[in-house]
Amino acid sequence: NNLDPPGAQACPQGRKIPTSGSHLVGVTRMLDTIARLVNADDKLVRRGRFVDTTFLIAIDNADTLIRVQEGRITNVTPGPFITPNYSFALRAPRDVWQKFWQPLPPIGFTDVFALVKHKLMRVEGDLHVFMANLLYFKDVLAAPRKEGAERQANR
Repeated sequence: NNLDPPGAQACPQGRKIPTSGSHLVGVTRMLDTIARLVNADDKLVRRGRFVDTTFLIAIDNADTLIRVQEGRITNVTPGPFITPNYSFALRAPRDVWQKFWQPLPPIGFTDVFALVKHKLMRVEGDLHVFMANLLYFKDVLAAPRKEGAERQANR
């Protein structure tokens, strides 16, 4: 496909993942990890059982749409997009997301609202779904920390 980035390969979900020459490789892996970890957490899926929305995570200039249905992440769609359809967006630089996703994040990087307060993250759009399901979304966004903690424990 001539629209795929150079060196892209199909992943099991049929999406194309850049494999060289792009900082998007790590971004896509982090967001794929969120889907796997959220969907494997029965308590988290149960908490979000009434959530049916699409939201956007922006890491630097790389946008990714996350589709949630009945608490499960059903689709992770990397951009670019012409006119993305989402209820809310979370935008932050890559280094902020990396610190946020550490198993033990530094002070000030432990919570979405701490990042917003320090102007490291922007939350945009219709915030009703986000605020009405705040604990669910906070745990969804923190899910990659679990994998990092498991990797450190296995060393």
